[in-house]
Amino acid sequence: MHIVVVGLNYRTAPVEVRERFALAEEQLAGALTALKATMSIMECVIIATCNRTEIYAVVERPQICGHDVRWFMENWFGLPRAQFTSYLYMYEDHRAIEHLFKVASGLDSMIIGETQILGQVRDAFLEAQNLKTTGTIFNMLFKQAITLAKRAHSETKIGELAVSVSYAAVELGKHIFGSFNNKNVVVLGAGETGELTAKHLHGNGASKISVVNRTLEKAQEVAASFGGFAYTFDQAKAAMEQADIMISSTAAKQYILTAEDVQRIMDKRRNRPLFMIDIAVPRDFDPRIAELDNVYLYDIDDLKDIVESNLAQRKQEAVKIEAMIAEEIKQFESWYQTLGVVPLIRALHSKAEQVHAATMVSLTNKLPNLSEQELKVIRKLTKSMVNQMIQEPVVRIKELAGEKKADEAMALFTQLFDLEQELALLAEENDKKEAQSTAVQERNSLVRSAKKLAALVRS
Repeated sequence: MHIVVVGLNYRTAPVEVRERFALAEEQLAGALTALKATMSIMECVIIATCNRTEIYAVVERPQICGHDVRWFMENWFGLPRAQFTSYLYMYEDHRAIEHLFKVASGLDSMIIGETQILGQVRDAFLEAQNLKTTGTIFNMLFKQAITLAKRAHSETKIGELAVSVSYAAVELGKHIFGSFNNKNVVVLGAGETGELTAKHLHGNGASKISVVNRTLEKAQEVAASFGGFAYTFDQAKAAMEQADIMISSTAAKQYILTAEDVQRIMDKRRNRPLFMIDIAVPRDFDPRIAELDNVYLYDIDDLKDIVESNLAQRKQEAVKIEAMIAEEIKQFESWYQTLGVVPLIRALHSKAEQVHAATMVSLTNKLPNLSEQELKVIRKLTKSMVNQMIQEPVVRIKELAGEKKADEAMALFTQLFDLEQELALLAEENDKKEAQSTAVQERNSLVRSAKKLAALVRS
């Protein structure tokens, strides 16, 4: 088996390409289910953020997986592969594991060491786990990646310099104006990024902040923490006309402001300069806005230069995290190499238990007058003898699992201990468990459907 990641990110693809692969939260379950249905993919997780869309998979043959993932992306996102293949990267095994650890730790982020990605990786894994698209390998790998990332942020100083996409947007505003004093700032979107942006603005001296959101209640909740103003999009016309800076980070799937919208705003402002910073993916502001007079438009890719000046200390701390990652990779690969011998070890223990049980039956038949206490002592001693006899072979087969001729060693181990029947029984038992799990999922799905129908009938 192999671990593979196929994806694109802010390094390999511009925002106009990345936004085509944006995956809303409510779409993730369907995408995972469709991906897992692909024959070549045994386990899968999808991580989709504003800066990356990555598909992680456990497969038998990486080459076939690469083809199948491209086919999935083409069909799910409705984009011919010729238009996106050149932006993709594909890593296998060691590089794929290292990449995930760096992603979770924030070392692969536009803003190195940012912590938001850890929550996104965790949520992506938990969603996949709930949908049963992960198994033994990814359950171990992603849990280890998440634990490592938490440790990296607690044991190093990488998080001490407060930088994020929202922070970088505020830094850009400071570069433009020098100060936010007496500037009218409009924040579009009251989600996590919008709220962080508003807090950074307020912390940097902005006192005239308006929060615009689809629902007024959420806008009011965010604005209340720093004495700002709250509007819905329908109510925000006057605020936009007075704005010096607009920063947008909504989850809208279409532009919330077109070039025509902004031109009408500019007409009311008598062409007073307007700075617009779009940190959403997909973008909130129509790129044609940049062509308007006295309007200065920046998108998420323009933040890269601002970010670089804040990252010297984080890069020093990143070296420490890379050393932690190297050690974690060794641990995972050691576990991964022995994964193939787990059925053999279980089969050997099963056979040893059968031999021990048969021996005890024979003993009680031949010595029927033994007391229960005597049988207990004999059972314990003989069990210890059996365990000691198989201990060394178990240690040795684990060691051989990491060598080049591991398959040959395991085949020989199977023959020497005559484990074919035990392995077959274990495989049959596993098949039954999987069938039962599938039946439970189908039953739960039917129950949910029945409840929905019942609710519709009552309404």
